[in-house]
Amino acid sequence: MFHQLKITERFFLSNQTMPFCLINYRFFVKLNNRTLLCPIRHARFSSLTVQSRSTISSEPSMASNPVRVAAAQMTSINDLAANFATCSRLVKEAVAEGAKFVCFPESFSFIADKDGESVNIAEPLDGPIMQQYCSLARESGIWLSLGGFQERGSDDAHLRNTHVIIDDSGSIRSSYSKIHLFDVDVPGGRVYKESSFTEPGKDIVAVDSPAGRLGLSVCYDLRFPELYQQLRFQHEAQILLVPSAFTKITGQAHWEILLRARAIETQCYVIAAAQAGKHNDKRESYGDTLIIDPWGTVVGRLPDRISTGIAVADIDFSLIDSVRAKIPIAKVTLSCSILGYETDHKLTST
Repeated sequence: MFHQLKITERFFLSNQTMPFCLINYRFFVKLNNRTLLCPIRHARFSSLTVQSRSTISSEPSMASNPVRVAAAQMTSINDLAANFATCSRLVKEAVAEGAKFVCFPESFSFIADKDGESVNIAEPLDGPIMQQYCSLARESGIWLSLGGFQERGSDDAHLRNTHVIIDDSGSIRSSYSKIHLFDVDVPGGRVYKESSFTEPGKDIVAVDSPAGRLGLSVCYDLRFPELYQQLRFQHEAQILLVPSAFTKITGQAHWEILLRARAIETQCYVIAAAQAGKHNDKRESYGDTLIIDPWGTVVGRLPDRISTGIAVADIDFSLIDSVRAKIPIAKVTLSCSILGYETDHKLTST
């Protein structure tokens, strides 16, 4: 016999075990020693063990001392060489500011002027375009976040919108292909259909760096908070990277509030490098590159929303630990033996 259980704050004050079922609830479960996000419509469990925070080990910090980071803002065009020159200049500025890690916006290397141009210039990650940026990282002694890059897709008609992390030796440490594609009819603007030439990614990616553990995403992903919940609670991200090219209309309405919401609800730093200004006669980006701390405070911002330049801030790992300790949203671990379930999303773990 199973019982529907309404979970309240009082329920979490002590360890309890009982058979039950849940309806329309979302939580994390431990299954075969892995933590899984479980958006539940209906689930039955033989037992539920709820542990108080005092019985759960604290989340590890990937680094201890503050690390300076930079977020770049630029106006990319359909000229690979010109965009690389801009990126090189901004890397020099970041190095001069003492940054160990610099983040570039979506489409940093190229923004098309005509339909089909992006697919035509797409290359594999070991191609000459990306290798230029690997050399730039190595020669400058700095880590780079490059996203998204026009990576060649599985056929001649498609590319992948890929976020690439390069270390200070010039090696590609990790890459993430954008999952949520921008198929949107912007109110008062144009219609976008990114899926017509872009293959969606499937994997959620986090990677360690001198700036902490990075959770990778690209632009339109920002509107899907479950991705960032998984990056925080399954993949232990400390910094969420959101390289973007928001439209002027959607940026004015939603850009800052979405970024601050992701920072607050995950208690992570958010670094959002942005495209800015007019790229051509048909396309204009909002700009406003931001670095936001785990409390939701903007700690890095350019004085001009559409100028080319860098925003700089220090990643304070003690602040991450403090915010997470004072508002312990990860305080509950649910250890469940699942008998049967119906979910809106497939359980995933990496």
